[in-house]
Amino acid sequence: MAEKGGRKSVPALGWWLMLVGSLRLASVWFGFFNIWALRVASFVLLHAVTEIHGRTFGVWTLLTCTLCFLCAFNLENKPLYIATFLSFIYALGHFLTEYLIYHTMAAANLGTVGFFAGTSIVWMLLQWNSHGDSRGSHAVKQS
Repeated sequence: MAEKGGRKSVPALGWWLMLVGSLRLASVWFGFFNIWALRVASFVLLHAVTEIHGRTFGVWTLLTCTLCFLCAFNLENKPLYIATFLSFIYALGHFLTEYLIYHTMAAANLGTVGFFAGTSIVWMLLQWNSHGDSRGSHAVKQS
């Protein structure tokens, strides 16, 4: 991240990840406290989501939200960048499977997931090597 007056500035990808993380954080509420909204909003089969499924969704979403925020402020951290990138791949793959194979997801909701996950995947691929490592580009061999 670029330095401005001694403070780090957040690049556009970082702001995008914070937006996606915030939207994911809002989804955590549904998993823990409003399971009926999660059933109606995400799934075609209303009985498909139990309370434990809702809480599992909430924890999974909270984890991916955390990854988004950590990565937004540490874009130069390659392992964290890869973990965040993979979280989008896994989420998109999961929801595609629910839609195409199990038929438990509505097409409109898949479109929403596809927009945010797809945009994030493409943007992160395009920015893959754009954020320099704060430790420098040369590794130092320690004896």
